[in-house]
Amino acid sequence: MPDDTTAPDQLSYEQARDELVDVVRRLETGGTGLEEALALWERGEALADRCQHWLDGARERLDAARGSDADEE
Repeated sequence: MPDDTTAPDQLSYEQARDELVDVVRRLETGGTGLEEALALWERGEALADRCQHWLDGARERLDAARGSDADEE
């Protein structure tokens, strides 16, 4: 599994999602200083954007597949 220094755009959907879950858990648990909390928040935002990118791509592929299915009918 990649570490938290891996650029989000290099992560698969599953890797980004799993790391995002961990970031949220760490933020909810508390006990971090302000700088660490801000860094976690920023990392979480980048991971959420990466997940959304993957989901948007999946939606486009599904829409394209449905479009070609409709063309065949």
